[in-house]
Amino acid sequence: MLDVRLESLFTMEKIEQGLYRGQSWDLGFRALFGGQVLGQSIAAAYKTVEEERIIHSLHSYFLLPGDAQKPVIYDIENVRDGRSFSSRRVKAIQNGRTIFVMTASFQIPEPGLSHQYAEMPKVPPPEEVTPDIRFYEDKYDQLSERIKESLSYHRPVDIRTVDSANSYTAEKREPKRSIWLKGRDKLDGPLQVHQASLAYASDYHFLSTSLQPHGMAVHDKSLRLATIDHAIWFHKPFKFDDWLLYEMESPFSGTGRGLVQGKVFDKQGTLVATTVQEGLMRQV
Repeated sequence: MLDVRLESLFTMEKIEQGLYRGQSWDLGFRALFGGQVLGQSIAAAYKTVEEERIIHSLHSYFLLPGDAQKPVIYDIENVRDGRSFSSRRVKAIQNGRTIFVMTASFQIPEPGLSHQYAEMPKVPPPEEVTPDIRFYEDKYDQLSERIKESLSYHRPVDIRTVDSANSYTAEKREPKRSIWLKGRDKLDGPLQVHQASLAYASDYHFLSTSLQPHGMAVHDKSLRLATIDHAIWFHKPFKFDDWLLYEMESPFSGTGRGLVQGKVFDKQGTLVATTVQEGLMRQV
């Protein structure tokens, strides 16, 4: 059985220069979890830049569903190395086909003008919010064997949705959601491991925020949900083995797509990352 720790997921096997292999986790979804490809792409790209350069933004597209039963190959192209910035292009490959592409920018940290206009929302602390996985643990005997087997791969990230009952019920409400999240195990690695871990977790519950104004639950069998693109901006260093608050809001859905924006705050209220995702929302 695979080592079910976040750091193990981002331990990339070097095949040759610019080519890496990552193992897959089966979370019980229809396809390979998109957050895995995001996080592993960051981990692989980091292996091709100078140590002092830190990823500050990424823009990605999901082209084909991935297979959670197979590893993923990451092909890294060195687009440019400047005095302060480096750019990399990543292709994630399975069965000889590109399933995902990402462009990432790295920077040597430097001082500069600074402000933060976004405020951390007032929500109950994580200690007062029920872990999401409790919903499945309480219904364990009713779960399929595949879902039972996949639970161990959900446990490395402790996710606690504020007003969690709303995540599983078909009830019309505002297109907003707040979740607390952190790694269950201590992460001893450098900042890049924490960034890859946040990228991985940033795909949880994100697109489904667009369903809330429509009174539809994520498990509705008439729905087809799939990520089209995902962007992340990293603003400040953070620790993923400490609590972060992920505030999500969907400003628009239509033409078979939904758009979601996210802000990630540490416990002190510092905005450490911003995310945006667009996805397919199709009724069949």
